[in-house]
Amino acid sequence: MPTIVHEFTWPDRVVVGTIGVPGERTFYLQVRTGKQIVSIALEKQQSAQLAEKIDEILDQLITLEGNPFSVPTGTPIELVDNDQLDSVQEQFRTGTMSLGWDPTTAQIVVEAYPLVDADSDDDLDALDDDETDASEMLLVRMPVGTARAFAKRTREIVGAGRPICVICGRPIDADGHTCAMPEA
Repeated sequence: MPTIVHEFTWPDRVVVGTIGVPGERTFYLQVRTGKQIVSIALEKQQSAQLAEKIDEILDQLITLEGNPFSVPTGTPIELVDNDQLDSVQEQFRTGTMSLGWDPTTAQIVVEAYPLVDADSDDDLDALDDDETDASEMLLVRMPVGTARAFAKRTREIVGAGRPICVICGRPIDADGHTCAMPEA
């Protein structure tokens, strides 16, 4: 079966956003070009790690001697996107992701593949051949300024969750919190 590739080469918008209240949020990576919109669900940790790794790549590019690319050290204010997600229709839940750099276009490249259901025999066969063998994938290429703004917004979204208890270090739910004292 051929892989369906949702490809965005110069997206109008690429953001991580959430639906739901802290503690019950679902995270989405949403990409839009014109009227084409793709939303994929991902875990909070995947979101956080994606932002961290994008910043690491950009920071490494800045330090390269003879670097011909103009990589911003901070987030370009004109690229800040604090709007809500567009209408969300989940394409798939993210499993494997990869991140890279394309020097020919000076873009960060993000690939996301669906979560593989370990209970399915077909999926187990696919894992034996190639762990990223999937019927569908998202491929996003974003310029360095957009990538910096994407990482900043993603860190803010991830950090906007439930407050952390200063005693036990666990999240405090909106309906209360029973503190589990850390063991000495």
